[in-house]
Amino acid sequence: MQLDEKPNFAIGLFLPRIARAKQTSRHTMKIKRIEHIAIAVKSMAQFREIFEAKIGLSLEYEEYLPQYNTRLAMYPVGQTYIELLESDGDNTETARWIAEHGEGLFHICLEVEDIEDALDELKRKGVKLIDEQPRIGHANSRIAFIDPKSTGNVVIELVELASPP
Repeated sequence: MQLDEKPNFAIGLFLPRIARAKQTSRHTMKIKRIEHIAIAVKSMAQFREIFEAKIGLSLEYEEYLPQYNTRLAMYPVGQTYIELLESDGDNTETARWIAEHGEGLFHICLEVEDIEDALDELKRKGVKLIDEQPRIGHANSRIAFIDPKSTGNVVIELVELASPP
């Protein structure tokens, strides 16, 4: 470099960003947001009291999912929800989770643009899935769970929300 030349540090500053853009362009799964954080509970009434009377959250809706023998309550917080899950039987996913881990954080749900594309991509990457095909979830959405053995023992749900009528 000659004395009258100025080093172009800006090029060096942008190289990592360019490299990241190329690296992520291989990925097609479009994660939109954390849709909800689920908490497994034994008593919906007890946790509703905590969330509504003590924390001050407002219930948006409750729903019973007969195919899972599970009741849920959704509390909006910003652009996401806290979801309470209560089972009405001993042989459900929620009841088995509580029996093994106790009440508390159950899973994190990521909203994806296209659940089939997301599942295909995860399979190509060797990620183990609990659900190879989407199933019906809350508010008539389509959901699938990733095997926690593939995610550091964190239960992750994917959701593609139903289109508004």
